[in-house]
Amino acid sequence: MNAIQEIRRINASELRQGVGQGASWHDEYRDSAYVYVGGLPFDLTEGDVICVFSQFGEVVNINLVRDKETGKSKGYAFLQYEDQRSTVLAVDNLNGAKLLGRALRVDHVKNYRQPKQGDELPAERVLNAAPQPLQPGAVGEADDDDDEAVMQKAGIDPEDPMAAYYLKKYKRRARRAEKEAAGSGSSARDRRHRRDRRRRAEGGRSRSPA
Repeated sequence: MNAIQEIRRINASELRQGVGQGASWHDEYRDSAYVYVGGLPFDLTEGDVICVFSQFGEVVNINLVRDKETGKSKGYAFLQYEDQRSTVLAVDNLNGAKLLGRALRVDHVKNYRQPKQGDELPAERVLNAAPQPLQPGAVGEADDDDDEAVMQKAGIDPEDPMAAYYLKKYKRRARRAEKEAAGSGSSARDRRHRRDRRRRAEGGRSRSPA
């Protein structure tokens, strides 16, 4: 609890002083996209933790530490964001927040190292939560295929407990990519139309009598 209060005190102090970007204590961790999460309810799964923290950015990796013998959660995890700036939002907004009656401790991690394959505990799960990159031709097809075909295309194991979560994330990214591609095409067409109108207008003026 002392660590939670200390982080809150520092953040409040920076707000009062109007500390800008580059001078904040967060800036010390600008090279690390990891956060430490403590105080987690013991019955939460990796997917549950990702759902809570994904409101501040794309989660690409999670290590929910579990007991070597029982496989039960120890109540803390290490979580990696796709964008380092998401760590600042998570620390500022979720440190001290109550989750199922427990106060979360959320803090930056400066030099996190993934467990080595030989040292990893049998019951410990380190999950790569990042969806597979979209392949050319995959955009727009996700909603047309059945879920099994989409999971095969995305490289998602149907037996994975988090398969449904990965599938939902893959489809969401596919729709976003499709919209961006459509927007780019529309912008190009608009530019061509404006250019053609300008040329026609200029041609008309050049033919007008003096």
